[in-house]
This record gives sequence, structure tokens and C-alpha cells, in this order.
Amino acid sequence: MDLIKNKAPYDKAEPDKQPAHEQVYQILKSQIMYGDLVPGQPVTIQGLTDSLGVGMTPVREAIRRLISDGALVFQGNRRVSVPLLSGADVEQMIFARISIESELSRRATSNMTNADIDHLEDIDKRLDRMIGDGDVSGYLHLNHRFHETLYSFADAPILRDLAERLWLRFGPSLRVVCGRFGTQSLPDRHKDIVTALRAGDAEKVAKATAQDIEQGMELMAEALGASER
Repeated sequence: MDLIKNKAPYDKAEPDKQPAHEQVYQILKSQIMYGDLVPGQPVTIQGLTDSLGVGMTPVREAIRRLISDGALVFQGNRRVSVPLLSGADVEQMIFARISIESELSRRATSNMTNADIDHLEDIDKRLDRMIGDGDVSGYLHLNHRFHETLYSFADAPILRDLAERLWLRFGPSLRVVCGRFGTQSLPDRHKDIVTALRAGDAEKVAKATAQDIEQGMELMAEALGASER
């Protein structure tokens, strides 16, 4: 079973001895979050089994978990798809993301050392290169890594889990937006976040996070609204 070839180039290395269903779950989760599976396009369970080179059981288990996460919807006849987002969906996500991720940023501030902030800034510099190069895949991976790294210092596993589920829901549509408008048009308040972290100002970190989320999600809402008309 050769699953490693399907892993995204910016993903963290996974333990070698993971169960098959966990490997499949992580691979499909990555494909969904970074838009390799297009919103609304149905895929068959058999097709996923063939493309991943695994048995039906681990694929079914992974799909069950992703449906529970809200990242996939079951369409019957052994087909699943990434859900299409409506304008109303995005509106709710803006509220949920700002509420949860701003709090994660606020909590992370006091737990980060200068070395931790340096690492976060290094991720952002690499992200800037992806934006400059128009590398959509690189942008999506490093943008998620920036936020994931920041939130990892919050010591709030319940909030992090909720945030990750939200990223799974809007990630595929973000890929569509990037493909339509390019990376250059995407807002980025990461430097404001880093500056506020260095000052130890938790409220400014939370505010910059909220602005980063709001601007990006509003661009998504605009793009989805245009596609609905």
C-alpha cells in the first residue's frame, strides 16, 4: 500500500505505523482542504479505493469521519462529494471563524517565545514567495500552516478541533477563489499578527486575525455570489 505518494508537498510527516484508515483519512482530508477535490464534483468510493490503492474498508471509515466533519456529503449510489457553499454558509463561517480563531490567537500570544514567533514569521515569508510566484497550491498549504502553527500554542484543543473542521468546509472553495482571482488579490494580515505577537499584545493579535479572516472570507462570498448569478 503506497499512500505516501499522495501526500501534499507541504504536509507534516506522518508516523510510519498509522492504521490504514487513519492514513486514508489524512490523505483525503488534505485533498479536500487544499481543493484537490472540487466542490460539487461527485466521486465514487470505488474510485477513491482505486486511486489510493487501498481496500474498501479503510476508505469507508475515512469517508464516515469526513462526513461527520462536514467535509463530505453522501449522495447515494456509493458516491460522495465536497459540499457546495452558499452565501449564507459563508456568512455563518465568517462569524464562527472570527469567534473561534480570534480566541485561539489571543490565547496563543502569551505562550509563544521569540523563537516561536521567528518560526511563524519564516512561514509567512515562504508564503509571500508563493503569492509572488502565483503558486496556488503552495499558498493554500502555507496559509493553513501559518494559522495551524499559531493556534497550536493556544492550549485549547476543543477550539482547535472546531477551527480545523471549519477549514475543511471552506478550503475547497478557497481553492476555487484562488484559481479565479489569483494569489495576488488575496488579503494577508499575517505581518500585523506577527508584529502584535512580538509586542505581546493579545488583543491586537486577535484583531489582526479577525481582519485576516473577514477579508478573505468576504472575497470568497463575493466570488461565490457571482457564480450563483
